[in-house]
Amino acid sequence: MSAPTESRREGNLEAPTRHALDWHSEDFWNEDSLNKELERVYDICHGCRRCVSLCNSFPVLFDLVDESDTMEVDGVAKEDYWKVVDHCFLCDLCFMVKCPYVPPHEWNLDFPHLMLRAKAVRYKKEGASFRDKLLTKPDSMGQFFGIPIIAGVVNAANKSPAIRGMVESALGIHKDAELPKFHTGNAAKRDAARSKPSLEVKAGEKTRGKVAIFATCYGNHNEPGLIDDLTAVFEHNGIPTIAAGDTACCGMPRLELGDLESVNEAKEKNIPMLARLVDEGYDLTGIVPSCVLMFKQELPLMYPNDADVMKVKNAFYDPFEYLSQRKREGLMNTEFKQSLGKVAYHVACHQRVQAIGMRTREVLEMVPDTKVVPIERCSGHDGTYAVKKETHEIAMKLVKPLANRVKKEEPDHYGSDCPLAGHHVAHGLDDGSRDEHPLTLLRTAYGI
Repeated sequence: MSAPTESRREGNLEAPTRHALDWHSEDFWNEDSLNKELERVYDICHGCRRCVSLCNSFPVLFDLVDESDTMEVDGVAKEDYWKVVDHCFLCDLCFMVKCPYVPPHEWNLDFPHLMLRAKAVRYKKEGASFRDKLLTKPDSMGQFFGIPIIAGVVNAANKSPAIRGMVESALGIHKDAELPKFHTGNAAKRDAARSKPSLEVKAGEKTRGKVAIFATCYGNHNEPGLIDDLTAVFEHNGIPTIAAGDTACCGMPRLELGDLESVNEAKEKNIPMLARLVDEGYDLTGIVPSCVLMFKQELPLMYPNDADVMKVKNAFYDPFEYLSQRKREGLMNTEFKQSLGKVAYHVACHQRVQAIGMRTREVLEMVPDTKVVPIERCSGHDGTYAVKKETHEIAMKLVKPLANRVKKEEPDHYGSDCPLAGHHVAHGLDDGSRDEHPLTLLRTAYGI
């Protein structure tokens, strides 16, 4: 198969059209059909190479082609196709911001969905390692490691080079990867025990003025302080908040593993609960862009005909998207007590693909004497990619340009809407500094 000719490589200037994931069809699971589509898409990507700087999937593909006998995709062994799949962490940036051949272009390219299909076919056939199953069940892991005595032991063990070396040998979790701390309890229980101000609900043109917070596994078990920051900022803006209840993991880690049945199980628990909250007049938000994206894009693409999924999609907001909309409606508190100076701001990939614009920068720059410098580079973390033995060094390579840019800016603060990405930048800097989440910075600016 030859590469696309220059005369046809005109690209597509129309807004991308994302087709639903046809995961219930027989063809989706057919390995011969999958290999034909992998070859077709790899050939187009080889002829274009526009996405070479996005992640490691594309350099791996192009090296395979360039080192083959034919220097074309037809010279690459089919078993090597999986090397490309292994490095895709479904950030979606190639589809949303780079690829000129996405639909409605006639070539109908959706590289992330093809990688997801490949992961799903392999998972159905082979399953996954104990390590990968463990890492992609953050809710179960957080509940167990969050038991008071166990949390202290695990957090201490994660700081021990000797123990980390044994964990690397036994599980394949890189000894130098930064692992999150574990906390006890969950957001719903903390919310129920917290004394709240009595706030009048002030609906806007689009926002309904009261919000249910999907805590996420990370907010429940690793950084509950971010939930506190979000709650404090929203209530300081006159927005009553509640915890969304006893929710399960959003399903994003299992989606990235290709375990679509587990994604379905999470959806069956979360969506009815969230849909009821929407019916009760709540808007929805969460602190992790990947979780927000799961409800705004991934589940709707898997269940396009499910009315409750679509209801939840339409009510879900990124936190700064919500605040920005409240500003447009004349309902945001703009009385700040402290400037932030210069902020180096990493724009998280799963926030970028929501196509909402740089709402975090917009809100933070409302703070007097504050300049926000956005940096649109992949951090390379992806939740699990940066902690695996086989990909940690690649993740550190991917974060290096981002960390160097932060260092060059000499900011007063730096961080990312994705807490794990922010921590990975700090890990890449390795200078003793710590990232600060934009919600934490906004709370600081308000002086609350």
